[in-house]
Amino acid sequence: MYRFLLTPRWLALHVVVLLVIPAFVFLGRWQFGRWEDRSAAEDRNATNLAAPPVPVTTLTSVGGAVPEKDKFRRVTATGTYDTAHELLVRRRTQNSQVGFYVLTPLKTADGAVLVNRGWVKAGATIDTLPDVPPPPGGEVTLTGRLRPAETTETTGIIDRKGLPAGQVLLIDDRPIAALVGSPLYGGYVDLIEQRPISENAPEPVPAPESGGGGGLNLAYGVQWWLFIGVAIGGWILLIRRELHDRRESTDNGGAAEATSPAVT
Repeated sequence: MYRFLLTPRWLALHVVVLLVIPAFVFLGRWQFGRWEDRSAAEDRNATNLAAPPVPVTTLTSVGGAVPEKDKFRRVTATGTYDTAHELLVRRRTQNSQVGFYVLTPLKTADGAVLVNRGWVKAGATIDTLPDVPPPPGGEVTLTGRLRPAETTETTGIIDRKGLPAGQVLLIDDRPIAALVGSPLYGGYVDLIEQRPISENAPEPVPAPESGGGGGLNLAYGVQWWLFIGVAIGGWILLIRRELHDRRESTDNGGAAEATSPAVT
C-alpha cells in the first residue's frame, strides 16, 4: 500500500519537503538573530540618550573614531563656528521632504568638531541653493548627540565625485578634513541646543526612535518556523489522502468483483 511513496512524483515531493524544512529553519534563525541585534542596539541607544552629557573630548579624539558603543551619547563642546568651511549634506529627508543637513565645523582649542546644525529645505530648483540660517558668532557652548562617521555600508548612500562646491553626500570626518583644512575630531555631533541661542536656525534633527526592539523580525522568525509545521502537516495530509483514495479504489474494485454475475 505504501509503495506509491517511492514513485518519481512522490520522491520529488519528499526532496522538496526535505529542502524546505532546513531553509525555513535558517530563515527563522536569521530573523531571530536580527531581532536580538536590534534589541541590543536599541537598548544601548536608549541608555546612551538618557546618560548625562560629557565633554566631547572624553569620547573621541582628533583623527580618531567614534565606537559604536558611544553612538548617540550626549556631549558638550565649546568653540567658534567656522562658517567659511560650512558644508551642505545632500539628499537628507525630514518631514517627508528632501533637503540638506547643514554641517558647520566648531573650532575648539585642540581641533574642530563637525556639527550637524540641522535640516533645511531644498531650493526651488536643483541648482538653487537653500536658505541657510547663519550660526551665532563668537564663542558657543553646545550640547549634541555624538555619531560615528558615515560610510556607504552604514547608510546605503554611495559617495561620488563631481558635486557642487561646498556639498557632500556622507558625513565622514576623514575626507572632510581635507576640505576644512584643519584637524577634526572623529565622528560628528547632531546639535540639540546651544548658548547663545539663534533666533533663526535650521530645523533640529529629531532624536532616534527607540523601544521598537525589532519586533517585526521576531514576528518574521516565528512565521518562518510556523511554515515548517505547515510544510510537514501538508506533506502528511497528502500522504493520508493518497492512502485513502487508494483504499477506496481497492474496496470498490473488490465490491464490483463480488457482485458481478457468474458466467456460465
